[in-house]
Amino acid sequence: MSKTSTPYIGRFAPSPSGPLHFGSLVAAMASYLDARAHDGTWLVRIEDIDPPREPRGASGLILQALEAYGMLWDRDVLFQSNRHSAYDDVLTVLQQEHKLYPCTCTRKKLAGHNGVYPGYCRNVWQDTAPGEPHGLRLLCRDTTIHFQDRIQGEQSYNLTVLGDFLLKRKDSLYAYQLAVCVDDAFQGVTHIVRGVDLLDSTPRQLYLQSQLSMAHPVYAHIPVITLGDGNKLSKQNHAPAIPLDNPRPTLMKALRALGLETEPDLQACTIADILDWGVQHWSLDSLLGKKALLLAALD
Repeated sequence: MSKTSTPYIGRFAPSPSGPLHFGSLVAAMASYLDARAHDGTWLVRIEDIDPPREPRGASGLILQALEAYGMLWDRDVLFQSNRHSAYDDVLTVLQQEHKLYPCTCTRKKLAGHNGVYPGYCRNVWQDTAPGEPHGLRLLCRDTTIHFQDRIQGEQSYNLTVLGDFLLKRKDSLYAYQLAVCVDDAFQGVTHIVRGVDLLDSTPRQLYLQSQLSMAHPVYAHIPVITLGDGNKLSKQNHAPAIPLDNPRPTLMKALRALGLETEPDLQACTIADILDWGVQHWSLDSLLGKKALLLAALD
């Protein structure tokens, strides 16, 4: 495994909407192994910016699971719920530079647009704020974003197709795209390994980073774990929490999901030794171009 010329800083950044399931474990492991294989720093960040969707105690369960599976982070865990002032500072800068505009659109009004904002409010509120609840959208110019993903290859997205996206919601909660960019820059993250379901978030984040003169991390989007019906394994699909009392079988299964040909006697080793084996054998080659992995095929 080649080493990076600048210090590698990676991160795993789950939202605490429930305990870790197998799909999120695979994402955590991919991030962890990539950081360790590059002699890098590995961080954990809890993206708790949506309280209505965060069951009490979920953050603690996630951290407990990572510890049980031997993936120990290198710095204090960052909680986004403690970062509101940083997000407000960035929004102020963008507003002063006339890169944001208020949006009063309801979900009903936006239904049928497949998540792409059609620009209803773009030219409505010029110098005054609306006297009703509103979000804040980033003005996206007619620009094409190109980037090279380490797994999915060359990517190209036109921002007019993606549409102006929210940085702060109508309910006053901060949007994912804003918080993730601000905190990746704050933590000095250089490499991001995450699921391919977030691939179309990357051009949005690259654009926002450029608007804020932030450095661009290197991205790698791993295949997601899917069920027999083709749907992603997720909390919404009632994915069970990973077992904490006997991590080894699930740990071995996660290694196979990442394309590593595990040896039969490896399961008898300690958790630390299994992870060390994963670091020594880590490679993205078997994942190149893959978008999904069938859960049943990993047993």
